[in-house]
Amino acid sequence: MSVNVNCVGGVTHNVFVYGSLLADEVVHTLLKRLPPTTPAILHDHHRFKIKGRVYPAVLPVHNDKVNGRVLLGLSGVELHILDEFEDDEYTRTDVEVFLEDKSEKMQVYAYVWGNRNDPNLYSEWDFEEWKQIHMNDFVKMTNSFMEELESPESKPRVQTYEAFYKEEKDKPLQP
Repeated sequence: MSVNVNCVGGVTHNVFVYGSLLADEVVHTLLKRLPPTTPAILHDHHRFKIKGRVYPAVLPVHNDKVNGRVLLGLSGVELHILDEFEDDEYTRTDVEVFLEDKSEKMQVYAYVWGNRNDPNLYSEWDFEEWKQIHMNDFVKMTNSFMEELESPESKPRVQTYEAFYKEEKDKPLQP
């Protein structure tokens, strides 16, 4: 299981991330801190691009692997924030990752794409490309999501994402 007990008796969680949550700016916006991390590999999975989205999906694919990192020592509240952020498009799943710096395996959570037969999945999602092209807007969208999450009548993240990117598309081009 992906749960640990820390020295003060609180339950903590470890989560493998592989997309927008590789960016410290996104993690900090969501959790209001940067938890410790360790580089990891998720074997027998593939990181896909999603048509019409700037973030990726992972699904099981034999003999493939996804490089990412594990967010360590998350509280139950922080795990809930990630659950809300990943929304209903993803399923929080127990997986085993290989820790690159320790050469050992670890049971963690990962958010796996919910629709195994999604026709909108294709190719390989690239974090460096995402950072250059999409990160700044994605951090702004994440700020909007957190404002929504803290309001009494919050919208799901997918609605916040779609509203934000629609507004960005509708803005006139700057000369």
